[in-house]
Amino acid sequence: MKDKTTKQITDIQKDPFEEYIKLGEPDKADKAYAWQTAVGLQDVDKLRPSEYLLNTAKENIDGKISMDEVRKRIDSYYEESTHHVPEGTEEADKVSVHIAEILSDRAFVFSPTQYISIHRRLF
Repeated sequence: MKDKTTKQITDIQKDPFEEYIKLGEPDKADKAYAWQTAVGLQDVDKLRPSEYLLNTAKENIDGKISMDEVRKRIDSYYEESTHHVPEGTEEADKVSVHIAEILSDRAFVFSPTQYISIHRRLF
């Protein structure tokens, strides 16, 4: 039983996007980095994304779905959700999507003006 618990903790702590970054395919690595950053920023507020978001993000990285489809799926997931969702998870998922969208924008440049714009878009 102890080994199973240790494996679960290790799996939770493992970065779900690291594999894409290491593989080096430029488009996938860029998307994975955006998602990794978006999810990581949620950790600052001690918010954890859902497994559903992580799986949906991987589909986006693999090119199976667009960012618009990610947003639609996440919105639908919470509109139709009948199960208990830990407090903050919905916020973590939705803000992660917004951050990943912003970071995926080829015109993105981090500057004070861009920072203000990002804050307005997120909140």
